[in-house]
Amino acid sequence: MKAEDTLTIINNALSGLAGELADGRSEQLRRYLAFMGRFHAYSIGNIMLIWSQRPNATRVAGFRTWKSMGRQVRKGEKGIGIVAPMKLRARASESPADPRDESKEDRVRFRVAHVFDIAQTDGDDVPEFARVQGNPGSMLDGLKSFAASRGITVDTDDSLGTALGVSRGGRISLRPGLPPAEEFSTLAHELAHELLHRNAEARPDKTVRELEAESVAYAVASAVGLTPGTSSRDYIHLYRGDEEKLLESLAGIRDAAHQIVSFLFTREETTQVAA
Repeated sequence: MKAEDTLTIINNALSGLAGELADGRSEQLRRYLAFMGRFHAYSIGNIMLIWSQRPNATRVAGFRTWKSMGRQVRKGEKGIGIVAPMKLRARASESPADPRDESKEDRVRFRVAHVFDIAQTDGDDVPEFARVQGNPGSMLDGLKSFAASRGITVDTDDSLGTALGVSRGGRISLRPGLPPAEEFSTLAHELAHELLHRNAEARPDKTVRELEAESVAYAVASAVGLTPGTSSRDYIHLYRGDEEKLLESLAGIRDAAHQIVSFLFTREETTQVAA
């Protein structure tokens, strides 16, 4: 793959998502959000590249990284092209006393690197975090700890009416008595509002805010092994295929989901080591 090919792949993926939304269908975007939950540490562009080339990927790494983990990429497997930064040092000065021209700054260029899905490798088992199956377990406490780490108070309020939760700017109130999975998803949704929409002057309209928040909740729930609720469809299909707005939202959705999922998995790993 050439570097210029990556932009074409990204644009085609984005156009496909936007086209489905324009037709009132959200299945592909929901699949993408679940995929984003698994690859939250990657940039939006690289997530799209991995997804476009190998949509069933679950865990990717470079050739040497897999080798260091006791696994080998099988002969003949085709790598998944992603974009990686490459730092170029400023050109050296012609003066021997000044080996580097300080008036020139280092530059960053991007090159195509290749990763491989775990399904393309053989070897030692790779440790996995415990996954929940319909119940968030300790991940719910982790989500509340994430809120606390951001200075956000979480409480219950039995006067919310039909709402399951509400974001109040530094405080989230949840309906008491929610089942654990529903409480997890609702809290993730309201946390997304706290992370993305606290600036009243810059925030988008209500439809976009709800889509972004539900998309973050969908990605986070998928990342920890929960089955996201069908209510996501009602939010996600409202985007109506605006590619520019969709890309802007996906960047924010990815960043918010990455913050939450990274915290949850780091906390889970620390807890397991301590045990």
